[in-house]
Amino acid sequence: MQEKGTISIHTENIFPIIKKFLYSDHEIFLRELVSNAVDATQKIKRLALSGQYTGELGDLRVEVAFDEDKKTITISDNGLGMTAEEIKKYINQIAFSGAAEFVEKFKDSKDANEIIGRFGLGFYSAFMVADQVEIETLSYQEGATPAHWTCDGSTEFEITEGSLAERGTEITLHINKDGEEFLSKHRLQEILDKYCKFLPVPIKFGTTTQEEEDGVDEEGKTKYKSVETDNIINDTNPIWTKAPAELKDEDYLNFYKQLYPFSEDPLFWIHLNVDYPFNLTGVLYFPKLKNDFEMQRNKIKLYSRQVFITDEVKDIVPEFLMLLHGVIDSPDIPLNVSRSFLQADSNVKKINSYITKKVAEKLADLFKNDRKAFEDKWSDIGLFVKYGAISDDKFYDKAKDFVLLTNTKKENFTLPEYKEKVAPEQTDKDGKLVYIYTNDPDKQDAFIQSANKKGYDVLLMNSPIDNHFIGHIEHKLENTSFKRVDADVADKLIAKEDAPEHILTEEQSTKVKAVFEKAINRAAYKVQLESLNPEEMPVTVTMDEFMRRMKEMAAMGGGMSFYGSMPDNYKVIINGNHKLISRIANEENEELQTQLSKQAFDLALLSQGLLTGAELTEFVTRSVNLID
Repeated sequence: MQEKGTISIHTENIFPIIKKFLYSDHEIFLRELVSNAVDATQKIKRLALSGQYTGELGDLRVEVAFDEDKKTITISDNGLGMTAEEIKKYINQIAFSGAAEFVEKFKDSKDANEIIGRFGLGFYSAFMVADQVEIETLSYQEGATPAHWTCDGSTEFEITEGSLAERGTEITLHINKDGEEFLSKHRLQEILDKYCKFLPVPIKFGTTTQEEEDGVDEEGKTKYKSVETDNIINDTNPIWTKAPAELKDEDYLNFYKQLYPFSEDPLFWIHLNVDYPFNLTGVLYFPKLKNDFEMQRNKIKLYSRQVFITDEVKDIVPEFLMLLHGVIDSPDIPLNVSRSFLQADSNVKKINSYITKKVAEKLADLFKNDRKAFEDKWSDIGLFVKYGAISDDKFYDKAKDFVLLTNTKKENFTLPEYKEKVAPEQTDKDGKLVYIYTNDPDKQDAFIQSANKKGYDVLLMNSPIDNHFIGHIEHKLENTSFKRVDADVADKLIAKEDAPEHILTEEQSTKVKAVFEKAINRAAYKVQLESLNPEEMPVTVTMDEFMRRMKEMAAMGGGMSFYGSMPDNYKVIINGNHKLISRIANEENEELQTQLSKQAFDLALLSQGLLTGAELTEFVTRSVNLID
């Protein structure tokens, strides 16, 4: 048997899905209905500007009200309004967007982009919280009669003559039991603040009490009286909708405090404003970072035509800039049908690249125009720059001119400047440049001092990302490697031709190595004798640079889990030219020989903060006994 046909989809099947499962968060209903009301208001304004509506506009606004006793929430506007026929067209036909039709009609006008709605489904979010919805509306069209529409959440509806006397629309939700949490002034204010804080039409929600001057009393003191005023919850013209030339630093700082009232002032900001090949506005702030970077994330708010969408912006904002704060607004960002999150497409990639480019240009300008101010901020912005250099080659191409290397003396150098500074002393016998660094200057102070004595400069690399940054820079810089200052003794950090001669005989060397292996007696510590400068420490404990770096990357989740599971292994480097080692080699008393060896080894551990607890107590006790 063979048969062909078409699949039949009935509203009885799809309507419950739309009203119950389209939106993941039920609070979205208020955003959708208020946005629709703003659309209607923007439309009547557009028609008035084009001369197609010649009546009085009045005080254009949207109002949200609720009645806890009647269990209703009402959203009203004095916008375009609808006729009965338009209700049938825009409300009864699911997914027919009046906004889409309006934009198409006025597609050559910039103002058409102010219309928010796209999919024609937002109205039905009302049924997530209401078991009955009523519409009272009166169209702006001359001679129109008011209409009343009601629906109980099924596919049945009723349209009758309405009672509205003035142009606009009033939607009343009869809240169901599951939606009673929204019959609260605090809860509604919270939702309005979240989603509607910057809508382009004033949103009234109840009233607020303000104190106003009311003359003076008999003693000449100013009197005040309480006055009830409309509670307008939104700023209709936020700074990202304005041209940068209109704004002062104070405006940007005040807006930042409005967004993040408990944060310190930002370091600086970038104003985004582009209209080709996509529309994008916004302001991104560089904050002062805290130690908990995860707490800093998800602080960029995504808007579409001033309607809040989400603070999950990982697709549109490069990963390395996720620690920035601020606002991005674009009508060209592809949203899913419920306008709750992003959908991937080519525009997302273009916007991502644009933001990367603008940030790089801003940083380059700061460095070029005021290097000292840039250096003062480096401890805060260095993380962004290094992360960007690692994760984005295009960003690195720009950042390589202003990325800074800081040494233990707190001096800053660009990559070319640092190469010029250290090349004379830190080029090894094979012509390879070696950059020496510390990630803990206090703990590694003894190694730093030894390196400095040899004329070596030591870089400070102690941010959470520096381990990855070092590996990345090694690939970018020609014939250059990094070594941590405690990866070896100073004489061996940079291989030179002029190694000191060994003063111990072969027999003494064998004896010393055996004494230390017996005294240490730990499998993780491998003893080796070296011919070093007599002024260096008698014993130094190091970890191989490659192994230590791989283990640190594994600890940070850098994909090196194999190395992370391997045990720590150390080199115990015996300075064969130190006078203490010569004494041990010539000592006939085996007990004293062992005690001196343990003491030299523990001193090496102590210098790196590796000696604690009982071992430290034993070291002190042994020191007293040896003195005695």
